[in-house]
Amino acid sequence: MKINQYLILSLLILSFTYSKAQNLKDLRAKPDTALVAPVNNTLNQINRVDVPIPVLDLEVDYWKHWTKFGINANQASFSDNWSNGGVNSMSVGVLGWHKAEYNKDNFNFVTEVDLRYGKIQNKDQLAKKNNDRIFWDNKLAYKLSKSWAIYTSITFESQFDVGYSYKRDKDRDVEMIDTIISSFLAPGYFTESIGLEYKPDNSFSLRLGTGTARQTLVLDDRIAPLTVAQYSQRYPGRTPITEDEVRFGVEGGKKFRNDLAFQITANLDKNLSKNLNLKSRYNLFADYKDIGNPDHRLDLTLTARITRLVNVTFNGIVLYDNDYIMKDDTKAKVQYSQSLALGLTYSLPR
Repeated sequence: MKINQYLILSLLILSFTYSKAQNLKDLRAKPDTALVAPVNNTLNQINRVDVPIPVLDLEVDYWKHWTKFGINANQASFSDNWSNGGVNSMSVGVLGWHKAEYNKDNFNFVTEVDLRYGKIQNKDQLAKKNNDRIFWDNKLAYKLSKSWAIYTSITFESQFDVGYSYKRDKDRDVEMIDTIISSFLAPGYFTESIGLEYKPDNSFSLRLGTGTARQTLVLDDRIAPLTVAQYSQRYPGRTPITEDEVRFGVEGGKKFRNDLAFQITANLDKNLSKNLNLKSRYNLFADYKDIGNPDHRLDLTLTARITRLVNVTFNGIVLYDNDYIMKDDTKAKVQYSQSLALGLTYSLPR
């Protein structure tokens, strides 16, 4: 009896052990098999969502622009009993400047416009202009290397207003206009040039114009040079002239002159410090007919910024024009002008 009991107990133990071993064997064969029935939870389901990717319409701007507008004034006043003497005066000037530059691949295009006008009024004198300039320069260049390029350019120069020479009436002790010496397009200059440009950085450039042509225009009949016959017909009561007039290199009876020349143009625009800027332009024009006696012009502007709007500006011009003849029929040597003014200037970009 006991043997049967032991036998039955042994069979039960073997059966339970085999069942456990079979379960472990199944888990080793299928480790991801869940022994518990999965729970169907719809809250944990992840749905695929297609997010649209926007297409950016980007354009490269190859242009850069700089603009300045300014006004400056100067005033002096003295009482009638001021012991050191002096003359009451008032001057006002305006300026507008714009530069645009285009760069793409090896091509570079620059256009620059500089417009200036100013007048001064002294006590017991007529109002006179002390600044008057129209300057427009356009240049297209193709880079040959990092610092050298071949270029072509066209430049226009003239003035806005009429310029006079003055005399004083001794009998009435008043100032009077004597003659007209300049006006718009009298003279006016168009200069076309082709050559090589050296530009090591953005602050300095040097143009060597081996092929340069300049047209001088004197379109105002009051200023245009006259022949002997034309002078006698226009001014019958005056002492006749013995030779045809020459104005700005243009011969009597003509209003146009063309010259072929070699030209050097140097431009400098450099910040000497945070609030101090130096800008200058030097031009040499050597006519191939008289290459040993070239024309020279140097324009210099030194600007000291006091605030974002207020600045002090020094302007200087040194000029030698071989074709300019003074009123007494003598050749002009070196001409110069300078001004110092306090003004307001608004610049873009800020």
